[in-house]
Amino acid sequence: MLRGNLAPGGAIIKQSAASGALMQSEGRAVVFENLEDLAARIDDPALDVHAADVLVLKNIGPKGAPGMPEAGLIPIPKKLARQGVKDMVRISDGRMSGTASGTIVLHVTPESALGGPLALVQTGDRIRLSVKERSLQLLVDEQELARRRQALPRSPEREADQRGYRSLFLRSVLQADGGCDFDFLRATRINASAP
Repeated sequence: MLRGNLAPGGAIIKQSAASGALMQSEGRAVVFENLEDLAARIDDPALDVHAADVLVLKNIGPKGAPGMPEAGLIPIPKKLARQGVKDMVRISDGRMSGTASGTIVLHVTPESALGGPLALVQTGDRIRLSVKERSLQLLVDEQELARRRQALPRSPEREADQRGYRSLFLRSVLQADGGCDFDFLRATRINASAP
């Protein structure tokens, strides 16, 4: 479990699947805004990416995708794979198969679709991962983060989201740290002193 200004609600890394050399690292962020952006650019030979960079994928959390798809296994860009790069630090608000491996931080909470800190990350920012300290830090000063937070676009409500299951899901699904369950399905405590 990791915490820090990039994941105040927590994030997960599977230590046994991570590269030892990357568990204490700092790198430049290369950001993908969503799955479509990732698919369009990850293997572009012109992508400005280096082995020491941190790949960041936004908007694949419970509400962002929606549904938190099993898409957190961000691939190594082909141009780096051809150079022999086998692993990089990768971060997202999504999830991945338990059989996948790599230095991959998942379940970043709160997710980017809700305006969580992951939404504020821009290409070129520095990110520090310390598994030893259980820390995930975005190395950008608070004034700049406040400016970026003010500039975040407001998501217009879509007509399709006004009714039906999608509307219910988007209104009621909890974040990863709450189990991605519906808020109305949480157990309530029974008062033992009640008759």
